[in-house]
Amino acid sequence: MKHTREEMVNSVPHTGFFGHPKGLGILFFVEFWERFSYYGMRAILVYYMYDKIVNGGLGMEQTTAASIASMYGALIFMTGIVGGWLADRVLGSRRSLMYGAVLIMAGHIAMSLPFGIPAFLASMFLIIVGSGLMKPNISNVVGGLYHKSDNRMDAGFVIFYMSVNMGALAAPFIVGALQKNYNYHIGFLAAAIGMALALLAYIIFQKRSLGLVGLEPSHPLNTEEKAKYKKVITTSLIVLIAVLVITYMTGILTFGTFSIVVTVLGVLLPIIYFRTMYTSKDVTATEKSRLLAYVPLFIAGVMFWSIQEQGANVLSIFAKEHTQLDLNKLYGFDFIVPAAWFQSINPFFIVLLAPFISALWSKLGKYNPSTPIKFALGLLFAGVSFLIMLIPALTSSDSLYNPLWLVLSFFLCVIGELCLSPTGSSVSVKLAPEAFSSQMLSLWFLTNASAQAINAQLVKLVEPLGYTNYFGFIGGIAIVLFIILLFMNKWVTRKMEGIH
Repeated sequence: MKHTREEMVNSVPHTGFFGHPKGLGILFFVEFWERFSYYGMRAILVYYMYDKIVNGGLGMEQTTAASIASMYGALIFMTGIVGGWLADRVLGSRRSLMYGAVLIMAGHIAMSLPFGIPAFLASMFLIIVGSGLMKPNISNVVGGLYHKSDNRMDAGFVIFYMSVNMGALAAPFIVGALQKNYNYHIGFLAAAIGMALALLAYIIFQKRSLGLVGLEPSHPLNTEEKAKYKKVITTSLIVLIAVLVITYMTGILTFGTFSIVVTVLGVLLPIIYFRTMYTSKDVTATEKSRLLAYVPLFIAGVMFWSIQEQGANVLSIFAKEHTQLDLNKLYGFDFIVPAAWFQSINPFFIVLLAPFISALWSKLGKYNPSTPIKFALGLLFAGVSFLIMLIPALTSSDSLYNPLWLVLSFFLCVIGELCLSPTGSSVSVKLAPEAFSSQMLSLWFLTNASAQAINAQLVKLVEPLGYTNYFGFIGGIAIVLFIILLFMNKWVTRKMEGIH
């Protein structure tokens, strides 16, 4: 690289946004609108897929819609591997996230067009590729604003995480209202406008706020490597296109078979990724020890996101089909709650609680819980968030749940999310081998990809098990992993080699 990490960090104005580097402010704004576009679209996506064609939907089965929603989420995070590699080796983080923003905006525009399945598939492709370029790299730029020893980094990631949830909070209300009063495509258009605002803000303010951070690849390809990868990528694309054409023409390519492929990738990719980094000659012995410490944290992250991400498919459908939304029948209020509004519960509690959690970590100082303990707490609350749904099923004969049970479930999961998610981003930056700085963030996002890839199969168990048994099964697994991670706390901490 032309510049060291120290030089890049020092090029940034280190105050200007609530005691944090000035660049955190522009990244906060960009992430807010990018997340507005994503969560606005996602709030109505599963309904759009299984709603009747006469109502403007695609007419899919509910189970298929839930599985596709999981596959979509998984692929968004899987392409983060490619985005991280391109940033590290070719483009740099800043250009990668800008190109990603353009593709995401184009994807939302495609979804706003009333052309059925073709527009839906085109939109999915553009948003998946664009998110892969943008998502890991904007987080990597956030991490690049701080020295690795800067105690503000954890708090900075919590503040950045608030932007995600502020966008996610506003989006379902606005997009859901537009969909209800007009149609699905007007709702998707609002998501496209949100992404355009993010892109415009980044182009205008990035140079003066971000300095040298992320401008160049951290481990650029040499001439020999460029020729090698050009051949590999070209060959891979030709083979992929040939496989898609053959399987489509023979009838093998269906949503069902594709979901199995995505699930297999979700399991294999992290294994390949860890092995590649661990065996690299550019990774030192200390960095290898830290990678070993990262393995149980990764597994805990997968379990947590498996539960959290089901809020957008399993719980989303549950809210519409099995929850009493007519408040007149519960409390005497003449109002029917739109099912899409439940997607704002999670970000609402995060925006409400994030400042307190951030302040708590800073206040505790040397008594701050270790990273594995924070991850364990995340698993505990996630597991309980599903197990709590057993109570109304076992104590009430009503066919429809009181919506407050869903609110409580989301609330418990949020507490776990604030323990685990910002800590995961921060520790990924801290434990990253120098040669894989951007790709380590991609690996962290792969916890979500693997979780949703597995969810593509797990959600198919809802119908045979029933919701009560399903919630108990998934919640129970999370509690078991919570106990295991508690026992591994000292080992993980020791392997982190002085990183906390």
